[in-house]
Amino acid sequence: MTKFTFTEKKDTRSGFGAGFLELGRTNENVVGLCADLIGSLKMDAFQKEFPNRFFQVGIAEANMMGIAAGMTIGGKIPFTGTFANFSTGRVYDQIRQSIAYSGKNVKICASHAGLTLGEDGATHQILEDVGMMKMLPGMTVIVPCDFNQTKAATIALGKHIGPTYLRFGRPSWPIFTQADKPFEIGKADLMIEGKDVTIFANGHMVWQAIEAEAILADKGISVELINLHTVKPLDVEAIIKSVSKTGRAVTCEEHQINGGLGDSVAQVLSRFNPAPLEMVAVNDSFGESGTPTDLLKKYGLAPSNIVDAVEKVMKRK
Repeated sequence: MTKFTFTEKKDTRSGFGAGFLELGRTNENVVGLCADLIGSLKMDAFQKEFPNRFFQVGIAEANMMGIAAGMTIGGKIPFTGTFANFSTGRVYDQIRQSIAYSGKNVKICASHAGLTLGEDGATHQILEDVGMMKMLPGMTVIVPCDFNQTKAATIALGKHIGPTYLRFGRPSWPIFTQADKPFEIGKADLMIEGKDVTIFANGHMVWQAIEAEAILADKGISVELINLHTVKPLDVEAIIKSVSKTGRAVTCEEHQINGGLGDSVAQVLSRFNPAPLEMVAVNDSFGESGTPTDLLKKYGLAPSNIVDAVEKVMKRK
């Protein structure tokens, strides 16, 4: 049986908004910048309570990144907010040159990522952002799994020094992690212990993996589920420890199969502990308009697809 249940669903972007407001109340150096999407990023509560520490830059994302980089010189901790597509693809040059290359303490907070953006369609459903951001030297990349973890991750960024990419989403999603659990950047969460196969997941795919684990348990397959919320720096020790026990692995992500979490885990296994690996991800394709659940199913990110990947990898050893 599934070892996690939920009584409420809430979007992870609201977790960011709640964490951002709480962080603002405890650290006066925290400032917010938004590219004309205050409501969508749930930054309105912070703006209302701290109007002198919030800056609406309009539809000028590149300028927003430059302003944020400059603010760090005066000791401010800027959190930028816009959709994931505009937070990365539209402004990659500015992030690379003004933030990553200079090691600026900017928190790039990106909502509406992945297929679960839904009806807005392929032009907004960026599926390459994790790969783009993890390749930048010194960039920390975090993909939390639910409202509580997104809130905790946002608060944790207040003490973290260095450029960071925080990815979250739009749809209402099960809340299944503890509200009071501190978030540790770079430290994987062991969700379920098992012995036959390790599933590594992050973001919305953690819940998909939880549902898959219940199906697999009924089939007599013991799953170890690890939430790799931090793609960079990756918890190499946790990966090696788990796969040394189970002997095989499956990665699950709401991202292209190329360049994301799966590639990161594959690098670790190929270097330190070679083992069979299957990847559940979008297979070199753009998305389309549709409901989040239907899109996850169509593009191979449903619990049944995780079950299939586990059964496939079980036959490889």
